[in-house]
Amino acid sequence: MDRPSGDGGLRHRRVRGDEVELHCVEAGEGPPVVLLHGFPEFWYSWRRQIRRLAEAGFRALAPDQRGYHLSEKPEAVEAYRVDRLAADVAALIEREAGGRACLAGHDWGGAVAWQVALRHPDVVERLAILNAPHPAAYAREVRRPRQLLRSWYVLFFQLPWLPEAAIRAFDYAVLERIFRTTARPGAFTDDDVAAYKAALDRPGALTAALNWYRANLPPARDEVGSRGRASGRVEAPTLVLWGERDPWLDVRLLEGLDRRVPDLRVRRWPDAGHWLQAEAPEEVGRALAAFFAGGA
Repeated sequence: MDRPSGDGGLRHRRVRGDEVELHCVEAGEGPPVVLLHGFPEFWYSWRRQIRRLAEAGFRALAPDQRGYHLSEKPEAVEAYRVDRLAADVAALIEREAGGRACLAGHDWGGAVAWQVALRHPDVVERLAILNAPHPAAYAREVRRPRQLLRSWYVLFFQLPWLPEAAIRAFDYAVLERIFRTTARPGAFTDDDVAAYKAALDRPGALTAALNWYRANLPPARDEVGSRGRASGRVEAPTLVLWGERDPWLDVRLLEGLDRRVPDLRVRRWPDAGHWLQAEAPEEVGRALAAFFAGGA
């Protein structure tokens, strides 16, 4: 059932993914746009862009992805394989957006968005990616020392219980430190940090979020997708927005992307990092609205 949020016209709903029930926030009327958050976030990371897209004449939908915040949290690690995550988004688009939508994703949400475009290309009108590598580019670069060192935490997250304990310690101190030190000053307010802590502190949420990493290392054999599985070719018009000060993802992940994405635009922020929606919220909102409206 819909319920108003009392916050700028945002509507909170329960919707169906592929096999799970998802909490989703939406605003506006018009062509549908689906926004996918990353780790360790939830729908809230898109709050400014939801409003901007609604004002631009779109219907913006931002789900809590499976395992996060108010969405259903399967216990099995395998429930978080990337094919199931992509299937959730495809099912949401089929049921809530008439079978086709513009799609944007950041971080893990970007990884899922790439997979939706590869596995379910018919549901993607246009694709926007924020600081998330194409799976083939990541597979290439993670074999090299520069990216391998940046990805050390992925190996740590494979351990049982210890990552959860480390993240929870001292009231999620590591989470607060990451937000404070890896983004532009002022990108995250005290209220923002508190919201992210509270979302991860919900029963089962932190383990579910870490299970995204545990379920996808090593990558699934068919990770590149259904159509074009060998090439990883994405046919949808694609916009990549990239903060170059990302401490976890090397900018070299963008190299050669035009060979896999023929209709590609790339915009870089030399003075921003991984948390692009928070660090450059107005610029990101304008870029997404213009691109989804058919602009270059």
